[in-house]
Amino acid sequence: MATHKAIKEALKSNADTGFGTSADTQGGRFINKDGSYNVIKRGIPLFDRVSFFYKMLTMPALKFLMLLALFFLSINFVFAAIYVVLDIKEFTGVLPGGFLHHFFELYFFSVQTFTTVGYGRINPDGYIAGALASVEALTGLSSFALITGILYGRFSRPRAYLRFSKHALIAPFHDITGLMFRFVSYKENHNLTNVEVTVTLGLTEPDTKQFRFYRLPLERERIDSLPMNWTVVHPVNDDSPLHGLTQDDLRATQAEVYVLVRGFDDVFSNTVLQRTSYRFDEIIYNAKFEKMFYENEDDTTTIVEVHKLGNYKRL
Repeated sequence: MATHKAIKEALKSNADTGFGTSADTQGGRFINKDGSYNVIKRGIPLFDRVSFFYKMLTMPALKFLMLLALFFLSINFVFAAIYVVLDIKEFTGVLPGGFLHHFFELYFFSVQTFTTVGYGRINPDGYIAGALASVEALTGLSSFALITGILYGRFSRPRAYLRFSKHALIAPFHDITGLMFRFVSYKENHNLTNVEVTVTLGLTEPDTKQFRFYRLPLERERIDSLPMNWTVVHPVNDDSPLHGLTQDDLRATQAEVYVLVRGFDDVFSNTVLQRTSYRFDEIIYNAKFEKMFYENEDDTTTIVEVHKLGNYKRL
């Protein structure tokens, strides 16, 4: 069975990936499927380590909305609880009733104060209640200013709307084979131009437990625009680090192919990028991608079926 030693010594490895070469740096895959680095940093306080602004920008929309709702309900609950602890005589306009009734009366007073709506039936009538309501009003104004900035950032943040095939394939290519995967820009009107792709292979030496990284030459590393899908191909010729390696060899060496795509987006008027990776168990041998585009009936428009991006057939 071929191993890492089968790679020609003349092939120059890439030591500039930023992942190091020590066995201590091995921790599963290098890059997650969503493009994030598989790295967790320790030894510093949580508030110094975590970028909450970035978390708010990249959080899934449903989770973000649920978090906003939880924040709104919770902070008003806290202020309402403090108001309840105060003497009810600190407020005017509270209708008579039991404890639960008074709590909900003051809870909705808190909502009105926090949002600066101020319907006016309930008013603070004491120094302590007035001071607390002032603090809540300032908190509400500051919170909505912050939320507005985050909402704008979520909509305006430049990002590459790319989808990658779930698997990479080792498929026939000309008279040899090639490592190939494909991706597509799935958002309408987000036209990428000057698109460049960089592909790197990482392998672990079984004996030394050191990593070797190889920049994989591609059939084409740049295209002018990306109106359709792009199948990226690395020819597995005699000079390829993949030459002679089987699927078992990739597993033994914990092989991973990681990808960086960079292009200019017309909508954002900015350069965007996206990363992904394919581990050894996501590389399929002897398979071929199925066609995912066709012309419409009158041959006037090209139809790209994005849902077929990862479809392949065994050979």
